[in-house]
Amino acid sequence: MPKVAVVMGSDSDLPVLKSGIVRLKSFGVEVVAHAMSAHRTPESAAEFAKNAEAEGIEVIIAAAGMAAHLAGAMAANTPLPIIGVPVQSGALAGLDALFATVMMPPGVPVATVGINGGDNAALLAVQMLSIKYPELREKMRAYKAEMAQKVAAKDAKLAAEVNGL
Repeated sequence: MPKVAVVMGSDSDLPVLKSGIVRLKSFGVEVVAHAMSAHRTPESAAEFAKNAEAEGIEVIIAAAGMAAHLAGAMAANTPLPIIGVPVQSGALAGLDALFATVMMPPGVPVATVGINGGDNAALLAVQMLSIKYPELREKMRAYKAEMAQKVAAKDAKLAAEVNGL
């Protein structure tokens, strides 16, 4: 079974990640979650990243707010793909987290989704995993087809409403 770790700088980041965790589980992906800090608990964050592969984790989603750099700390300590989720918080409304997450030095990549993009991080993880797990590719196709059907239904409803004006 595919396995993704969701790490967050604080338990207060859980609301941003909750829908993504639910999404991963709906695709049949095992999820482990932890709160750790690149700055307040750097040793445990580094140890987690170094041991993640041996624990069967295949992708790490790392979320943090302000200028915290949890995704970068993960990326520095593992060969696994890292998806960073900047969390909206503080005076800069998440821009500091976005810049800290996306602006990585050469050789230490972090895939970064938008501010508070926990659900997109989960979907990106599923797409990454679908390279190895064809059943996830089929589930992603079905998900996208369902999403397109919902948009088509909304479009038809909108057209009918406008025509009735």
